[in-house]
Parts: sequence; structure tokens; C-alpha cells
Amino acid sequence: MPSAIRHPKDFWTGIIFLSIGLYAVVVGQDYDMGSAGRMGPAYFPTVLGSMLALIGAIAIGRSFFRPGEKISRFYIKELVLILAAVLLFGFLVRGAGLVPAAVLIIMISAYASPKFHLGKTIALAAGMALFGVLLFVKLLGLPMPILGPWLGFN
Repeated sequence: MPSAIRHPKDFWTGIIFLSIGLYAVVVGQDYDMGSAGRMGPAYFPTVLGSMLALIGAIAIGRSFFRPGEKISRFYIKELVLILAAVLLFGFLVRGAGLVPAAVLIIMISAYASPKFHLGKTIALAAGMALFGVLLFVKLLGLPMPILGPWLGFN
């Protein structure tokens, strides 16, 4: 049975973007909007959610005209590794510090890729950890431990 959807990946990506964007807009309605010059708590989620919903709607519309490949298998292992890395980063950043948290998120996330190479990943993790320290701690002055109290640093 032929389908009107010619690009299933674009269609389902658009559905996800549209759903998340509209959800952000609906949640933002509970707060004061403000204006562009004096933004309220609803301004950012409403504007960002609207843009995400627009991108989703465009992807859905495009899926009916642009041919594309079918959806392949669902990558459970990779999804779990990426999600675990993000959650671990959030858990470790205060206690262990920015450097260990950044190194671990990059190492675990890279391991999810079939193109994983340990040497390149270590170099990337070290470079990104250094960049994160320079940007967030030194330049922006965020009160974030470089090496945290769990490692004996205060």
C-alpha cells in the first residue's frame, strides 16, 4: 500500500520537533511573557518552542515532497549510552568537577559511535575539558569547580 509520506525520517523527526516545541509553548503560558526588552520567564521557552515547532512543521511538510530512505533499526545501545553520559555529567559536575564530568561525557558518548577510536577520543576529551574550563570558569567566571570536593579539592 503506497503512502503519501515519501521521507519517513523527516516526517517522524518533524513530529518529535513539533510536539516538543508545542509543549514548551504550552508550559510557557503559565508564566509572564514580558517583552523583547524586558523578558519574562515565559519569553525564552515560548520563542524557542515556537521556532522548534516551525522547524518541525517544515520537516513534516517536506516529507511529503522529498524522497528519502525508510527508517532503519532503532539504536537502543547508543541511545542508552548517550542518555547515561548526559545524566552522569549532571550528577558529577558539582561533586567531581567540570574536568572529570566533561571527560566522561565525551568518552561515553564517543563510545556509542561505530567510528570510536580511543586515542582520538582522549585527545578530544582533553581539549574539550580545557576549553570548558577556559570558557566557563576563567572567562565567564561561573562558580563551577574544576576538580571537585569528591576528589579532595575545594
